[in-house]
Amino acid sequence: MSSIKTKILGLGIYLPQKILHNKDIEKIVETTDAWIFERTGIRERRVSSTDGGEYPTDMAMKATEEALKEAKIDRNEIDMIIFASVTPDMPIPNSSTILQTKLGITNKCGCFDVAAACSGFVYSLDLADSMIKSKKARNVLVVGSEMLSTIIDWEDRGSCILFGDGCGAAILGQTPEGEDSDILASYLSADGTGKEYFNSPVGGATEPLTINNIARKEHLMHMKGKDMFKVATRTLAQNSKVVLEKAKLGVNEIDWLIPHQANIRIINTTVDLLDFDPKKVVINIEKYGNTSSATIPIAMYEAIKDGRIKRGHNLVFSTFGAGLTSASMIVKY
Repeated sequence: MSSIKTKILGLGIYLPQKILHNKDIEKIVETTDAWIFERTGIRERRVSSTDGGEYPTDMAMKATEEALKEAKIDRNEIDMIIFASVTPDMPIPNSSTILQTKLGITNKCGCFDVAAACSGFVYSLDLADSMIKSKKARNVLVVGSEMLSTIIDWEDRGSCILFGDGCGAAILGQTPEGEDSDILASYLSADGTGKEYFNSPVGGATEPLTINNIARKEHLMHMKGKDMFKVATRTLAQNSKVVLEKAKLGVNEIDWLIPHQANIRIINTTVDLLDFDPKKVVINIEKYGNTSSATIPIAMYEAIKDGRIKRGHNLVFSTFGAGLTSASMIVKY
C-alpha cells in the first residue's frame, strides 16, 4: 500500500460578473421569485459573458492563477491537467490543452477532459489522487468549469431557473512529511439506465446538428426533474455511507458535508437520511444555483475563506449528475 498521501495544495474560483436574479427570470418565463426560492433555494446565479473573457477555459485560467498562488508552486511544476466539464470551449481540441496554453505551461504535461457532468470534479479528484499515489504525477491541476447558460432552454421554466456558470480549480500534490492531509476514501458509480433523465440528445455522432433539430431545441439540455430528484435524494446519502464505511469513520467524525448544490430540498433530504448536523453542511446554492462540476470546489473555497473549514477537518463530498453518474469522497483537508 502506498505511503504517499494527497493534499489539496491550493484552491481558486472564478464567478462571472453578471448576476441573474429570480426577478430577471420572471421576465423570461412564467414564474416568480418566491416560487423559485421555495422550490429550489436559489435567489440568483451567475451568467458568463458571450463577448469573450468568461468562456470555460478563461474562467479556469483565472481560477488556476489563484490556486497556484496558494499552492506556492510554479506553473511548470504541474504535470497533469484534468478538466471536468460538459460545456467545453469547443468539441476539438479538449479544454485542458487550451487551458495549458492560456496558462503558459510549456512542460508538455498530460492533459485530458472528463465529461461526468455534475460528478466531474469528484471523478477528477479521484483520478488525480490515484496518479499522485502511484507516482504517475506529482502535481495535478483539477478544474471544474461550466458555461451552462449556453445549453439551457431559456423558455423551459423547469430547468432555466436551476443553473449557473462558474469555475473551481484545485492543485493536488504529495502531502509533506509530518502532515496528515489526504484523500481517505472515494466511491465512483454510474447507472446508464437513467441516461434519458438528463441529456442533450443532438449534436453528437448519432444525430448531428441540423437546422431542424436546432429549431426544435433538441441540442439543449433536457431534464426529467422528478426522476432526477428521486435518484438524487437516494444516491447522495447512500454514496456518503459507502465512503464513511471505507474510511472507517462515523458521521460524528465528519466536520463538514459539502453536497452537490442542485436543489435545497435534495440537500435537506440527504442531511436527514444521514442524520447529519445541518449546521455542518456547506450550502451556497442561494447565490450561484447549480454550476454542475463547479459546485463543490466553489462551496469548499468559500467555506475555507470564511474560516469554517480548517486544515485537519474531515470533509465529505457527495454529488450526482447526468449519465447517471455519482461520486462521493472523504478528504482530510
